[in-house]
Amino acid sequence: MTVDVEDYFHVSAFEKSISPADWHTISPRVGDNTHRLIDLFNEKNIKATFFTLGWVAEHCPDVIKRIVDEGHELASHGTNHRRATTMTRDEFYRDVAESKDRLEQLSGSAILGYRAPSFSINESNEWVYDTLRELGFVYSSSTYPIEHDLYGVPHWPRFAHLHKSGMLEIPIPTLRVNEKNKGIGGGGYFRLFPYWLSKRRISKFITQEKQPYSFYFHPWEIDPDQPRVKGAPLKSQFRHYINLSRMQPKLEQLIDDFAWTSMAQAYGIKGNNQIVTREAVA
Repeated sequence: MTVDVEDYFHVSAFEKSISPADWHTISPRVGDNTHRLIDLFNEKNIKATFFTLGWVAEHCPDVIKRIVDEGHELASHGTNHRRATTMTRDEFYRDVAESKDRLEQLSGSAILGYRAPSFSINESNEWVYDTLRELGFVYSSSTYPIEHDLYGVPHWPRFAHLHKSGMLEIPIPTLRVNEKNKGIGGGGYFRLFPYWLSKRRISKFITQEKQPYSFYFHPWEIDPDQPRVKGAPLKSQFRHYINLSRMQPKLEQLIDDFAWTSMAQAYGIKGNNQIVTREAVA
């Protein structure tokens, strides 16, 4: 179970409608929404991985501490939700290093995992893996092997694998149908399709592929009352707002129907003595 911890105004779909320079003028909702998710996970007795923006850590430090204190895995989603494909090597290094340092200082725990905003690792920027290794990350979950107008590497591996850099990459799950990969990892697909179809596809993946299945979504997806962004493209508005009111009941059913844990636990990922003690950062 994975959560990309970002607010509704951070998403790539709205990047042309809301400038990062204006983020400080908007009241964050990500803190309350993430606390609601932690409450739900605790109630259902499951652990999750929270890929969290450095921006969220700066503005909602209580969320960071609670994620770790209650036994969930904290991971990085970069600092300001900039897609990796839009940054130079130096910019990427600074963005990810800042997020990692901020998360580690707040949590007192080593950050082992990274997810690129909008799954923005592809053939044009495989150097990202070298940077992640240099920064001490152990794994990435940043690729989606599907055809999509905003992202996707359909010809890349569908299952966890070691990239030639030595970095472990854990792709978003897909189902192979008629020689094409279909997205079944969560997000908009999960909100769009009826629950019975999602459940059937996930069950087929688990039975057919005999691989761990990972689900991703965002705190804003359980927040149907969030402000509407004006001026965004109609396609972006459709993708973002479709079935928000139905998300939490579907999520609760999903949690009940399958067994869930964090990505680090599912893949046996350890930090090679990288843990930063709370005393060291106090």
